[in-house]
Amino acid sequence: MLIKNKSVAIIGGGPGGLTLARLLQMKGVQVKVYERDFDKNARVQGSLLDMHQNSGLAAIRAAGLLEAFKENFMIGADKTQIMDEQAKVWFSDHDSKPDEEFGEEYFRPEIDRGTLRKILLNSLNENTVVWNSHFLSMEKENKGWILNFKNKPSVYADIVIGCDGANSKIRPYITEIKPFYTGIVMLEGNIPDADMNAPEINKILKGGKIMAFGNQKNLLIGLKGKGAIGFYASFKADEKWNATNGLNYSDKAEIIQWYKKTYPEWSNIWLELFESAEVPFIPRPVYCMPFDQCWKSSDSVTIIGDAAHVMPPFAGEGANMAMKDALDLSECLISENYSTMQEAFAGYESEMRKRASSAAKESVKNGEIMHSEMALQPMLDFFGSFK
Repeated sequence: MLIKNKSVAIIGGGPGGLTLARLLQMKGVQVKVYERDFDKNARVQGSLLDMHQNSGLAAIRAAGLLEAFKENFMIGADKTQIMDEQAKVWFSDHDSKPDEEFGEEYFRPEIDRGTLRKILLNSLNENTVVWNSHFLSMEKENKGWILNFKNKPSVYADIVIGCDGANSKIRPYITEIKPFYTGIVMLEGNIPDADMNAPEINKILKGGKIMAFGNQKNLLIGLKGKGAIGFYASFKADEKWNATNGLNYSDKAEIIQWYKKTYPEWSNIWLELFESAEVPFIPRPVYCMPFDQCWKSSDSVTIIGDAAHVMPPFAGEGANMAMKDALDLSECLISENYSTMQEAFAGYESEMRKRASSAAKESVKNGEIMHSEMALQPMLDFFGSFK
């Protein structure tokens, strides 16, 4: 095994990084995860994750964590309603979709990000994750790397794997290729204790998710852990929108006025989302890596997840691709089919780029459809095809 007796540093403790650590430890590999969060109790941002059979769930099965996942996924959270801007329901699978169909191709169980992190953390050896590790830079030493952190001693690792997201600090050591802007911004809001704070929205949500379309704009709403609701106002905007809109994301009244001006055709029922949300709201411009990206493989560093192939969220592929990356990379690193580490990295990266390119194309296409003038009908056709 090429990786035998080598020290592996994983930068980033998201789903991809922790899954990779678990898979490598199962093979006896010496691995550390360096995560910038202060500790394991740090709040995990973002919406629920829907796990796909051949990527996210495949990695969970390989990691021996399927039973733990089944005990913790959110039953019914994958059920969907498609609505228009007036909150008219055009599609719902709440009455027809089973609560559990593990093993079925189109069953995509949802789990809270924080819960998934706990499952993965509990599967690792003690002290695998080095918390409060803000990565700054690294430099070559012998065949490995010296890693430098903010307010922490530098460390050496034979192999470095960047799992540090869309703004990865590891990626520039591999390639200068940068993502392109897709023309879409998503303004994120979160509502704690939604049953009390947003009772009307919580009632129509019915424990699942809502996708509402109208006039080239979306509202995407879903249940989160501990009774919270997460939502996104998704719309087309100039790439410099964040810098030029003049909004104070911590001023709820200001955001409400922005919503009323930007979504004037939409029913007042949606206003409860913005009135009930905690501040600050979070603007998220949507980027995607070029579909044809390529680079020369290193012999000691690679990247997975958004660091390798950030893409829009409109196909639910982000975390799934990251966990599939972790599975594929772990298999390449322990394989007897490669004679050098560079060959192993090249084998992983070649297949990863092909797979990610296909998913990214689908995600970009879906985003274009969802923000088109007549988005409702193609979305109804898409979801209706699974009935």
